Amino acid sequence: PLAGRILFIDDDPAGREVALFNLRKAGYEVTAAEDGAGGLSAFASSPFDLVVTDLKMPGIPGMDVLRKIRAGSPDVPVLVITAFGNVETAVAAMKEGAYDFIGKPFHRDQLLLAVSKALDRRRLASEVRALRIRASGVGRDVVSVSAAMRRLLEVADRVAATSATVLITGESGTGKEVLARRIHVRSLRAEGPFVAVNCAAIPAELLESELFGHARGAFTGAVRDRAGRFRQASGGTLFLDEVAEIPPSLQGKLLRALQERVVDALGGDAPVPVDVRILAATNRDLPSRIRDGSFREDLYYRLNVVELAVAPLRERPDDIPPLVQRFVSEFAGGREITVHAAVVAELSTRPWPGNVRELKNACERMVILCRGDEVSLDDLPPAPRPSGERAAEDASASFPPLPAEGLSLVDLEKQVIERALRMKGGNITQAALFLRIPRHILVYRIGKYGLRRDA
Repeated sequence: PLAGRILFIDDDPAGREVALFNLRKAGYEVTAAEDGAGGLSAFASSPFDLVVTDLKMPGIPGMDVLRKIRAGSPDVPVLVITAFGNVETAVAAMKEGAYDFIGKPFHRDQLLLAVSKALDRRRLASEVRALRIRASGVGRDVVSVSAAMRRLLEVADRVAATSATVLITGESGTGKEVLARRIHVRSLRAEGPFVAVNCAAIPAELLESELFGHARGAFTGAVRDRAGRFRQASGGTLFLDEVAEIPPSLQGKLLRALQERVVDALGGDAPVPVDVRILAATNRDLPSRIRDGSFREDLYYRLNVVELAVAPLRERPDDIPPLVQRFVSEFAGGREITVHAAVVAELSTRPWPGNVRELKNACERMVILCRGDEVSLDDLPPAPRPSGERAAEDASASFPPLPAEGLSLVDLEKQVIERALRMKGGNITQAALFLRIPRHILVYRIGKYGLRRDA
């Protein structure tokens, strides 16, 4: 395996070729650039573990290359090459954030040692950062195999490395907060706090103080200063869930906080600067809210720098099997519980109006009701049915009065199954859901009565 990906920027062709030969022979994957502009272009188009750059180059000098890389990717070490004995330039580079410097001309072993130390330090820093993030409990795995979710996660991961404000949209229960946490964990702010606020769960009269804070004595009951969620999230990420529920009277203040990066605490003397990234989420149609005047258009465009739309679970059934496995394992508490293939197939056909949250609750119920070490169809919760389907059932279930001479319950059951199969186009799974019985029982009844699926 390669030891690391290196970008080597030097306008000296002979020196560059010798360095590339030695680095590649040592097992590194190296990309070369002959000037600062070419180096920055290569860095923007591909990830690197280390940048080695000469300082004195035509066009964009090495010091500007150093500054731009440090500004956009502070976790990538930059090793600078400077003329032998030019101590002042080397010191200036170190002050700008260079990891180390090598004086020209340099020997092979000197270059390889400096590169090895820089990469080791980056790996160590990455491991420490990962441990800190894991210890914070912020990260949540996004379980997905569907093409739609994989594409969404690819975009989310690219956005995570920037400071852009993100608006996450989708139905309730689709996992918008899980996606927000993933963006935070993969951002440069991952070691900072992740502060989540459910704007719909806080009374309107308290939301201003909750978000922006208040000074002591600002109102009755304000016995001490309160920082507010914006300042609590300083250096990290503020997640505004159900942002559409923020009352219009507060939307202007939120817009100012986003534009000016300051907050005005209730009763405070002066605006307080904040360093925070905003992620927002909603299950509402914000454009329609804008049209009816309940949401500010300028705030919408400030929040919607990048929109990530999370598809409902019914549009990505491929994600249901791995989600079921994850949730069952989570609720099993160490027990070895197997989920029968028929159960997974059944769950994959349901519409899940409550999305991932509803599926998770269903899995918890299955684990609780499971009698042995295998979840069966009998352990499934009854499937919710749309109102239109309930109406259809009511119409189909309109039978004439019971005859005085009696009737055959077997014939009646057979007729009901026939009508349910016709209504569902011969789909046994859907017919079983309609009749509120396990699928295997319906299959048994169909065989018992010699019925066809298109009865």
